[in-house]
Amino acid sequence: MRADARRNQQRILAAARTQITEHGSDVSMGQIAKAAGVAVGTLYRHYPTKTDLVRAVLTEFLEALVVWAEASAASLRAPGDAMVRIETLLTDFMNEAALNQAVKEAAHALGAVDIASEQADRGQVALRALVASAQADDDLRLNITADDLYLMMISAPTNLEKSARDRWLHILVDGIRQP
Repeated sequence: MRADARRNQQRILAAARTQITEHGSDVSMGQIAKAAGVAVGTLYRHYPTKTDLVRAVLTEFLEALVVWAEASAASLRAPGDAMVRIETLLTDFMNEAALNQAVKEAAHALGAVDIASEQADRGQVALRALVASAQADDDLRLNITADDLYLMMISAPTNLEKSARDRWLHILVDGIRQP
């Protein structure tokens, strides 16, 4: 992809995220193009439908999460690192997902919630490495799996106020820690 096309695509995704957050899923493609500083034709060339655009915004968010999990799993050095990384992952995911609640709702409304299998597989590998390491350190309950962490993330109450989300997260982390 040419450098200018890549810049346009980045501006479009950033504008879409902001516009959907501010105006909900009813925001027009024209409003998104204007906010991105591109012509509507450029927007449609990259994303023929709003569903395609919302899927791309969601995919970008999930890719950042997968990359973070992979980097965390690859950088484990000392006992206790894995549990700290798991807690950070859950906290960061909860905070980012809460900020992107409107994008999540738009994705559900437009049927754009499918996750690329390659992306999901990479995320699972990283989560399994973090779980195995935290369990080897005797920090994480032995009955917790990568699938459990995934389930916790996708069912997190991201639509609640921050104090309620923080309390939920505190209870969750206490529940998965090895007593």
